[in-house]
Amino acid sequence: MSRTHTLAQVYRRFGEVDAAGTSPLYERIAVALSESGEALRAVEAVPARRRHPTMVLAALHDLALAGRAPALAAAYAAADGDAAAAAAIATLLRETDAVVALAVRRRTRPDETGHGAVLYPAVAEAARRLGAEAVGLIDVDCGAGLDLHLHRVGISYGDGRVLGDPSSPVQLSASLVGDRPVPARAVPAVVVRVGIDRDPVDVTVPEDVRWLRACLPPDQRERAARLDAELALAAADPPQLLRGDAAELLADAVTRVPADALPVVTTTWALSRRSPEGRRHLLHRVREAADGRPVAWVSAEGVGVAPEVPTLGDRRASGHSIIGLAVLDRSTVRAEALGRCWSRGRLLSWLADS
Repeated sequence: MSRTHTLAQVYRRFGEVDAAGTSPLYERIAVALSESGEALRAVEAVPARRRHPTMVLAALHDLALAGRAPALAAAYAAADGDAAAAAAIATLLRETDAVVALAVRRRTRPDETGHGAVLYPAVAEAARRLGAEAVGLIDVDCGAGLDLHLHRVGISYGDGRVLGDPSSPVQLSASLVGDRPVPARAVPAVVVRVGIDRDPVDVTVPEDVRWLRACLPPDQRERAARLDAELALAAADPPQLLRGDAAELLADAVTRVPADALPVVTTTWALSRRSPEGRRHLLHRVREAADGRPVAWVSAEGVGVAPEVPTLGDRRASGHSIIGLAVLDRSTVRAEALGRCWSRGRLLSWLADS
């Protein structure tokens, strides 16, 4: 089987399975790309590990947002699938080098928003258990660092409970499963916010912001509006960003948290990009950083992904995630599962006694 034929199958499957029902524009474009030999040969100019449809479609979207593909931008605005498919192929053939450059430089970031509904009660619970009146947030593989503003958003839960700031321009919501309410406790004062990423997104740089928007399908207007609101909130008070591997920079990040505040490390669907050994190494680094002071680690990761966090007997790759809390103090690690969540935090079940 030729490489082009295999690539055609990947793009057709993406359109007919992955994009179907969520993005009619991307469904039509991906199928059209799969049927165009010229387009597939252009895609083959992208390094093999970067040829996935999500990357190529994001690069094309970025060019449209940058004004370099006006016909494609117009088709997106009109939600015209046939016109978008034709314009996408034409843009890919004309701007192959630009697509390759974006694919090499960038990584896709399709779901940066809405995590506060899960993180807010978990961070508040960590502070309660350690008696902290102030916290410093440290987000691992932070992207744009939007999770570092969890205390500045408003969150409404399915039982009518509201946490955070009800006057915030960013309002999130989450449905609940089960009869145990999310604790009503507030996150204490956040005195430091540090994001760590190999390629952080600076919300004050227009090209970085445009790339985040480009990672969303153009016909998902509600998600785009939520992203714009969170980006505006972050740009008003940007966090500190450290560029590099979190395992090597955690100690530095923890030292930036004042002695009278609790360092809280957060990971949201980030650890799956690391090997199991890499995840354990990261935990080891957190433990080293906790040698002279307690550190909390709040995680929202797939079942069995976060080291030490109990799986509640759930099967791996079961379609939901575990909300975990690990308290590290010198050589001791106390970890538990606070709850489960689905759809990246849009649906959650709180389990912990609080």
